[in-house]
Amino acid sequence: MAHRREFLRGLSAFGAGLVAGGGRGPAGADPAGGGGKMELLVLGGTGFIGPHLVRHAVARGHHVTIFTRGRRDADLPAGVVRLVGDRKGDLKSLEGKSWDAVVDDSATNPEWVRLSTELLKGKVGRYLFTSSTGVYYPYLVRGLDEAAPVRLKADDPKDLSATYGADKANCERIVRSAFGAGAVVVRPTYIVGPGDTSDRFPYWPQRLARGGETLAPGRRDDPVQFIDVRDLAGFMVHLLEEGREGVYNAAGPRGVLTMPEFLEQARAALRSDAQFVQIDDYDFLSAHGIEEAIPWAMLRGNDAGMMSIRHGRAEDAGLAYRPIAETVRDTRAWWDAVPEARREAPKFAISPPREAGALAAWKARGE
Repeated sequence: MAHRREFLRGLSAFGAGLVAGGGRGPAGADPAGGGGKMELLVLGGTGFIGPHLVRHAVARGHHVTIFTRGRRDADLPAGVVRLVGDRKGDLKSLEGKSWDAVVDDSATNPEWVRLSTELLKGKVGRYLFTSSTGVYYPYLVRGLDEAAPVRLKADDPKDLSATYGADKANCERIVRSAFGAGAVVVRPTYIVGPGDTSDRFPYWPQRLARGGETLAPGRRDDPVQFIDVRDLAGFMVHLLEEGREGVYNAAGPRGVLTMPEFLEQARAALRSDAQFVQIDDYDFLSAHGIEEAIPWAMLRGNDAGMMSIRHGRAEDAGLAYRPIAETVRDTRAWWDAVPEARREAPKFAISPPREAGALAAWKARGE
């Protein structure tokens, strides 16, 4: 899937520049129960997840420090402490400080995690690592849960999905080795919502807003999974407040959702007049360069079980979901306000010419 490979390349490059800030709280303090306020360190904080997590944590009364390269700004609450450094080795601004917990939402390189865990061990009580359901790749079966095996080495180094998953799995291993019961690992699926740093999910709100004849890719029973970034951020803060440990798959929605059902809910949310043309032939779609349009992706081969990850453990621990309509509407409102240059040259999986060409060929095939 070319679009996903491009996204993974961008994610790795983006993560290399993120770092996190320092705090004032006593290391090892137990934030569980009693509504205690935490001194929270966020490694990152200005990308996609970070601003939502920081704002939610501050709203909950916690004191937050972020650690970044200082090259990107974000609309964060007053009082957030900003430390500058580089995860590739410049961690000096973190030295001599302690926190109740750290959220690492910027690492894709195990070496960065090794450096941060070595420095922060004994200085923070809990270490929450933002991983990915990509650790389960290849998704050869449906229904994978937290007990499913992960691969620490990519079978094919040229397969970016395999190398990304192995890197995340190795990051998890380092965190759990360093922090033991103080380690928390969250494995989100596709993250969506306002502030999306990719052009994946925003495709659908803007496309449905345009209306008209709309290509609907995939089979009618193709499941889709995603999680609103705000629900993910709230869940991660909740895990720290509760003093939880272990591994959690952060996927949604609560029940099984098919791609046609998603499209109908999204269309209704936007009051769109889109008329869907269902194209269920995978080979046809692939021939026209359409292998994903998140939340839909082609579910075959190594991706067969990608959209069927089990997430009951996270729900039992407090993961909650906002309505899909809210995610769709808010994403559209945010997208309409992003810089014009980005809106004029989006990296959507389905461009207007590609959609038009595929629709024309599909109709001609049926004549």
